[in-house]
Amino acid sequence: MDFITGEEKKELEKQLRDHIASRKELTTRIATARELGDLKENAEYHAAREDQGLNEAKIRELEDRLQNAQVADDADVPDDMVFLGATVILKDLEDEEEEQYRLVGNPTGDFTLDYIEVTPTSPMGMSLMKARVGETIRVDLPRGTRRYEIISIVD
Repeated sequence: MDFITGEEKKELEKQLRDHIASRKELTTRIATARELGDLKENAEYHAAREDQGLNEAKIRELEDRLQNAQVADDADVPDDMVFLGATVILKDLEDEEEEQYRLVGNPTGDFTLDYIEVTPTSPMGMSLMKARVGETIRVDLPRGTRRYEIISIVD
């Protein structure tokens, strides 16, 4: 099961609406390219069909994700407990470095953020989920086991 925040669900629904809305444009592109003649050597036709296939695949992916996702309700979560949507400051106990991590259901892929996004199914996410401020967590990473202290939860 995939856990997402309410904000992430709204974003996925918006993406789905946008992809569904682009169906008409893609159908028009295919029809226009078809009018140009010989389909065997019609690059515009083949490109439009490929774009249509990619769009339909994305629609199926988004529909499946929304159907199987569970929106995490953090209303009953204590203020000092890490839960989906929380941004935490962690101190690496080996080198004393502090970094911010955000527990997300759907990573944006944006590497310019002030925090590192982790999902609940990643090693870091599994260690963070339901941990509390002040606890030390152990994370089994590909480069070895690391220990972090949860310094605080940032709003």
